[in-house]
Amino acid sequence: MEEPTIFQIINSMDKVTNNLIVQWNKVFDEDLGVSHILVLGHLMVHGDSRPSDIAKVLGLTPPTLTHLSEKLVRKKLARRIRDETDRRIVNLGITDEGIVTVQRANQKGVELRKNLFEKLTEEERKQLLSIYEKLGRSV
Repeated sequence: MEEPTIFQIINSMDKVTNNLIVQWNKVFDEDLGVSHILVLGHLMVHGDSRPSDIAKVLGLTPPTLTHLSEKLVRKKLARRIRDETDRRIVNLGITDEGIVTVQRANQKGVELRKNLFEKLTEEERKQLLSIYEKLGRSV
């Protein structure tokens, strides 16, 4: 058997990722993408945050985070908060509706993972987790 090239591996991983995104959009019909939920999740865990800090943690560019933030604020899932000591600083915070949205997204995520990974045996799930953990450490 011929050893797969790095390009074949990347292609296979991309197919799985793209399939997950398509399935996500079907089950979570909120006009929000995965990146929006990641931003809200960050705010829910870490509290009010500077957009530049959120972008850095999530590996997004500042302009991308600005675009995501605009939509979240427009949908009343997040709010802008001016710093009391320096009015030039604007933090982003999550609203109660944003928290509910993250909770719904997490529930849909659980269902999506269950559907995806039920094709694998328990041993295969453990192996997959081990592989991703190992690859994640080498980056």
